[in-house]
Amino acid sequence: MTTYLFSPPAVPSLPIRGKTERFPVNRIFCVGRNYHAHAVEMGRPVDKSVEQAFYFTKSPQTLVESGVDHVAVVDYPPRTNNYHFEMELVLAIGKAGFRVSEANAHELVYGYAAGLDMTRRDLQLVARDKGRPWDTGKDIEQGSVCSEIVPMPGVVIENGAIALEVNGVTKQSSNVDKLIWNIREIIADLSTYYHLQPGDLIYTGTPEGVGAVVTGDKITGRVEGVAEIALNIGAAQ
Repeated sequence: MTTYLFSPPAVPSLPIRGKTERFPVNRIFCVGRNYHAHAVEMGRPVDKSVEQAFYFTKSPQTLVESGVDHVAVVDYPPRTNNYHFEMELVLAIGKAGFRVSEANAHELVYGYAAGLDMTRRDLQLVARDKGRPWDTGKDIEQGSVCSEIVPMPGVVIENGAIALEVNGVTKQSSNVDKLIWNIREIIADLSTYYHLQPGDLIYTGTPEGVGAVVTGDKITGRVEGVAEIALNIGAAQ
């Protein structure tokens, strides 16, 4: 039996719709600039014919569970004056795979969720423009909001409305059929870099309309046919 100096943290996990078991989260991958209109608003248009998808990671410890019946409250984080929301379709991996073909990519799909990739935009842009890692802009405590996992084994979502409101005002409204790299392409490409494992989450990208929030704001969002999230921004740390 292994003895630790101090108690290790609990395994991050999310509820699964219709099940008593929880989904243990292994890693969080995020796809950068995966909607054309968002890439344009960020000043970095994407030409898929000559560019490859790119990714960044967030710690599983940044997860915050959210849903219509479970409104999350997260602190406004330190060292930023420009804290942004990014509404996303989240893919849950249920089977190991390495160098998976697009044709077989569906075999790795366990299900989906709705999520928020919260971002210190000011820090991210400084890092981007200086060619530095994005960690302090993206890998934020309480910065990976996610709904329950909805089991859809083998299902490849190709369309569905994705939307977000702040204080009841629509800020993001698009469709996942506008993904630059679709679900099959994401799984196949990411699996050339990593041995994908059950428990991995992939945040697939956000559409245009991202913006800042402040203490007291109420965020609601959804992916059609999947799930909803609800989040309140708490006091600044």
